[in-house]
Amino acid sequence: MKKIMLAVLGVSLASTAYAGGYRAALQGQKALGMGHTGVAMSDSAESVFFNPGAITQLKADTDIVGGITLLESEVKYEQEETLAKAKTDNSLGTPVNAYIAQKLSDDLSWGFGIYTPYGNKVEWPTDWEGSHLVNEIDLKTIYFQPTIGYQLSPSTSIGAGPTLVLGSVTFNRNLSTSLTNANGDRSNVEIEADNVTAWGYNIGLLHKLADNRTSLGINFRSKVTLEARDEDADFDDIPTALQSTFTDGDFDADLPLPAELTLGVAYQYSDDLILAFDFNRTFWSTYDELKIEFDNGITSENPRNYEDANIYRFGLQYRYNDKWTLRGGVYFDESPIKDGYFAPETPRNDAIGYTAGATYAYSRNLELDVSLLILTFDDDDLSYDHYEEGGVTIPFGGKYDSSANAIGFGLSYKY
Repeated sequence: MKKIMLAVLGVSLASTAYAGGYRAALQGQKALGMGHTGVAMSDSAESVFFNPGAITQLKADTDIVGGITLLESEVKYEQEETLAKAKTDNSLGTPVNAYIAQKLSDDLSWGFGIYTPYGNKVEWPTDWEGSHLVNEIDLKTIYFQPTIGYQLSPSTSIGAGPTLVLGSVTFNRNLSTSLTNANGDRSNVEIEADNVTAWGYNIGLLHKLADNRTSLGINFRSKVTLEARDEDADFDDIPTALQSTFTDGDFDADLPLPAELTLGVAYQYSDDLILAFDFNRTFWSTYDELKIEFDNGITSENPRNYEDANIYRFGLQYRYNDKWTLRGGVYFDESPIKDGYFAPETPRNDAIGYTAGATYAYSRNLELDVSLLILTFDDDDLSYDHYEEGGVTIPFGGKYDSSANAIGFGLSYKY
């Protein structure tokens, strides 16, 4: 029984931290207004994230951008056969970003970025039907990226920078579908990992064609592995007979964030209109299992079997007049989760995002940005078929209806 419960415990930690549902594509207000395109654009310091090769082709000597996004999401669960229902009680997320890019010479530029591509908080009702998989999760990450860009020729530039990642996660679930203490309280465990660090890198290239209207971009962000060591596992409301087994202790685990490759094209249709398309490939197949080693000698290996997934992004930008620039976009986001691996820790299916945005030029140097995202998910009967209790596999499934909305605000200062 001890081995079975700890195995399921490992599955829960992995999916909360690294499934596609926690990749928040909110790294710039200008880009988000255009469907989060940006790898072939060179009009903002947001390029530090989207394509470091573009920072040498910014018009201003110094470009500073900062923004915050207010993100609200909700997931509803329903099981038609049992009539069970549940809904997440989510806190308002606030992803942030800040970038600076500055010319050192005609060919050389430097930049720095701070952004939060992963992070969310989801809380299901206490002791709901899926509480043996998850009650509550809280994930936070922050990336720091120094960047150097170099212009190889008037039409081609490259850029790169290391990324320092800081992460933390708290996760709570019940130990089984029915285990209680003498008072009838459900037994549960909480896992917490704080101040986990890792390194990666971001590299990009931007090339402008001879027509001087078309730009091609490519960006690669490396895989990052957060190595959690001697982190805390706390057990509560354990029956007396099992208290010697489920003692508070430590665990070790390696948690991967997959690599991403993005290809993009931007076309200056007229002096006022730009069209953009990005293709993003996320290499989720690196996340085939999670191995957790507990200090009690138990090793837990949990299959995830994610698959690589694509995102197709379309956007446009229209300069209405000297004061206003308007944006719109749409993107199609594939889920990396295969059938039979859909867990309520990351209730995430294929999605379509609709975006809009605008910039108001308050002065020659200062701009105010706003963006809007409406994210809709496919809803279907989905299941997680890899939970075992007492040597018996107990699938957990139902219909998930998810939605998310975000509004972002930003400031841009150029000189």
